[in-house]
Amino acid sequence: MEETGKMGLQFALGNQQVFIHDTLVNSVIIVLVLSIFFMIMSRKIKAADPTKPPKGVVHILEIIVTGINSYVASTMGKKGKGFEPYIGTLAIYLAIANLLGLVGFTPPTSDYNVTLALAIMTFFLTQFFGFKTQKLGYFKSFTEPYAFLLPINLLGEFANPVSLSFRLFGNIVSGALIMGLLYGALGWFTPILAPALHAYFDIFAGLIQTFIFTILTMIFISGAMED
Repeated sequence: MEETGKMGLQFALGNQQVFIHDTLVNSVIIVLVLSIFFMIMSRKIKAADPTKPPKGVVHILEIIVTGINSYVASTMGKKGKGFEPYIGTLAIYLAIANLLGLVGFTPPTSDYNVTLALAIMTFFLTQFFGFKTQKLGYFKSFTEPYAFLLPINLLGEFANPVSLSFRLFGNIVSGALIMGLLYGALGWFTPILAPALHAYFDIFAGLIQTFIFTILTMIFISGAMED
């Protein structure tokens, strides 16, 4: 395996040269690190004394879990029961992926393949739980209020993952491009102005896009489910 002139890794597989973009590599690293971290934290939580107040990392995790549960409940209501692990995992992954540029790595969400994959997951969850709760009535809803609106309703449904993926991808890529241009234009003022610009284009924009993606995911899924 060897590095190429492009950002990523290339290796030979038989007679073929396989190239893996660094956004995919970084995404896999995030997943592995989070998996190992939460397996370790799971052991710590199980070993903690429930009669005593939590301390350290366990206390921080309790605050995060409580916040995610409240976030899901306030957005999806009773429909959100059971969705907390998925939404929490999605939010943590997106937050780290969007902020990865701060430490010199390419954010996975600057690759449209990644954002589209996440949006397709939302799309299939929406269709699955819509059919699970409404049965055939879910498909009938696409003919409402009039049957001739079926093509438009279907088009709108398929447009959701496209708009969801482009919104996340566009904001992360535009922030990276703007920062690259500003680094070339600021010159001697770069050390002074760069922290404030990173705070906006990387931290603020990254966390805002995490919030938007997760809340739209919850809205799409809960909107398809039967009341």
